[in-house]
Amino acid sequence: MKSKRIVSIVAAVLMALPAFSQEVSISEEELGKYATAMDSVNEMSAAVLVTISDMVKNSTVMKPSRYNDLSKIAKDEVKLAEAKATPEEIEFLKQVAAKKDEGSANINAAVQSLAKDYVGVSVFNKVKKALGTDTDLKTRYDSLMTELKKDNPVVQ
Repeated sequence: MKSKRIVSIVAAVLMALPAFSQEVSISEEELGKYATAMDSVNEMSAAVLVTISDMVKNSTVMKPSRYNDLSKIAKDEVKLAEAKATPEEIEFLKQVAAKKDEGSANINAAVQSLAKDYVGVSVFNKVKKALGTDTDLKTRYDSLMTELKKDNPVVQ
């Protein structure tokens, strides 16, 4: 009876081993599509940052240093009042926040579209998950991203 139990345990362990030793296979094409999608997302993010930065730099309402101070407390009306934020400054903070939200929504839509229509949802998720655990894959991905960045517009 004891040996039967040991055999059952050994059999269960042996059957579980293939599940532990299986690595997810990611083809170069799958990794390339994922990297291309992520490069596009990075470009969009950079463009949003440039737009926000330009809004702040070119503002006639407040200097960038004032914006930086107020943006940290933008959602706290009491602190804004303590900082003597003017209605114009508060409106400008709202405009910048709206532009950020719009950019974030566009980026999220692009990620979903790229994942669904270009990479494929299952491949996208498989690569994303594997990048967190597979150092060799992460190295290949980082190399691809470095190459893809070379043709990106220079963001100032």
